[in-house]
Amino acid sequence: MTHAEKLIRNMLKGDKRATARLLSIVENGLPQAQEAISLLYPHTGNAHIVGITGPSGVGKSTLVEKLVGEIRKKDQTVGIVAVDPTSPFSGGAFLGDRIRMQSLSTDQGVFIRSMASRGNPGGVARATKDAVKILDAAGMDFVIVETVGAGQSEVEVMRIAEVVVVILAPGLGDEIQALKAGQMEIGDIFVVNKSDIESADRVVVDLKSTLAMKTTKDGWRPEVVKTIATTGAGVDELMEKILEHKEYVESTGSEKTRRRRVQNEIESILREKAAEHVMRLLEETIQFNEIVEAVGALKKDPYTAVDELLLNVTAKPKKEGEA
Repeated sequence: MTHAEKLIRNMLKGDKRATARLLSIVENGLPQAQEAISLLYPHTGNAHIVGITGPSGVGKSTLVEKLVGEIRKKDQTVGIVAVDPTSPFSGGAFLGDRIRMQSLSTDQGVFIRSMASRGNPGGVARATKDAVKILDAAGMDFVIVETVGAGQSEVEVMRIAEVVVVILAPGLGDEIQALKAGQMEIGDIFVVNKSDIESADRVVVDLKSTLAMKTTKDGWRPEVVKTIATTGAGVDELMEKILEHKEYVESTGSEKTRRRRVQNEIESILREKAAEHVMRLLEETIQFNEIVEAVGALKKDPYTAVDELLLNVTAKPKKEGEA
């Protein structure tokens, strides 16, 4: 029995240490990572995956903490993948989200994992998708993915989550940014947090006006919810909207949505592995070094160089006797 098999066997029995070790394997890209995902994949597909995104400072972590409380009231388990900014020195996560969620750390029905973004665009880490699979296979009823908080460019979470919650707050200047393309396109539910601030109603009006002009997402009309995360006000309504969206997707073609997510993931992995494979082939050739020198000497532009390299990789080998 391999190390990955032992960990998965223990995880399926409820061993949280085994779950944590599997998460470390995929986050660090260790050799056993692919084997682990292959073995646990048949056990996935049961958790409801919720994406939480929005600009920094809007109260995402506090709201996640209160949302988890609502889920636990229903006696359901929750896994949290909190993607934090990366330390420029160690490469690890700053762990800010875990610190803000300390009240959940003693709850046996909650598993929290902080994960460094490691410079990956889109507000999530490269290993986030696999981390979600692990928590799903571990038996969590809900898996919440909280993005870094970089702003409107955080759209990668839509390829992971079944429902995307975009959180805004008045008075930070970011609410106008959110009305642009990007997060407005991926949101299924919009939350105006810190709604006790005077200008919150204006943000709600602007959001609803903008949403009224855009096409529906798979027939679902995005909802707007007001919350005050520090007190928990409105969080019960947010939970209701998440469950409504879940029921809507299940009743109108969850298989279609799942197929699209699976296709996106396969395409993403294919691009990554194809690029790695091509680079390995190219770096072994003399031509690669020659072209690098030519581009460095300004004798050739990078685009022409890449075209020549790809032509060399994809060229069919000549058969014996061909000119």
